[in-house]
This record gives sequence, C-alpha cells and structure tokens, in this order.
Amino acid sequence: MTRLAHEPSCPVEAVFRILMGSWTMYILWTLRKDGPLRFGALKRRLDGVSAKVLTDRLRLLESEGLIYREHKPTIPPEVTYGLTGNGSELGDALDALDSVARRWKQRAATAMKQKSHIRNAS
Repeated sequence: MTRLAHEPSCPVEAVFRILMGSWTMYILWTLRKDGPLRFGALKRRLDGVSAKVLTDRLRLLESEGLIYREHKPTIPPEVTYGLTGNGSELGDALDALDSVARRWKQRAATAMKQKSHIRNAS
C-alpha cells in the first residue's frame, strides 16, 4: 500500500491515493473483466493509453500488490498481468461503481431527452 507521511483521517485514503491515478481504474476493471492479459493485449483494450503511462501504472499497481507480473523469457519476451488476491478484493467496489455509472448515464440520457422534448415543444 502507499506509504503516507501522516496517519490518514479517512481509513480508505491510502486506497484512494492508489486508485486516483490516470488509467488505474480502467486497468483494474479490464483485468477483472478479461482476466490476465499480455501487455500488448491490455494496451489494445485501453484505447488511447500510451505505452509509457501503461507501464508506469502497471509498475505502481504491481508494487502496491494489486496486480502480478509474470515474465516468460521467450523471444519476444512474454509478460502477462493479472489481479492478485488483493486486486480481486476490489471486485465488489468496481461492480458498485459500475452500477452507479450506468444509473448516472441513464439519468443523463433521460434528462437530455426531456430537454430536447421541451425545446421542440416550444
């Protein structure tokens, strides 16, 4: 876990500090949904992420014990990433966030339709 210089007042602060990074939640979500993936396959699923950012995020998640990195010394090298037990524990939280995101998306779509209907009726 992230080492904090002070004792957090919120018990989940250390977890939030890890998850706040760009692409982090998307990486964890993808590995949870699709299972272990090689670097190239993971990069293709994360449309728009650079190799540098993906590498940085993967290193951080590995150092925090949320993902594992399996290296096979083949030519070319085969490197696979997957969730550890700790990473898998985030599954329920990711599912809950997914539910919230889907509800918000539906509400936003409904609100847009209502606004469009009101404008067209005027």
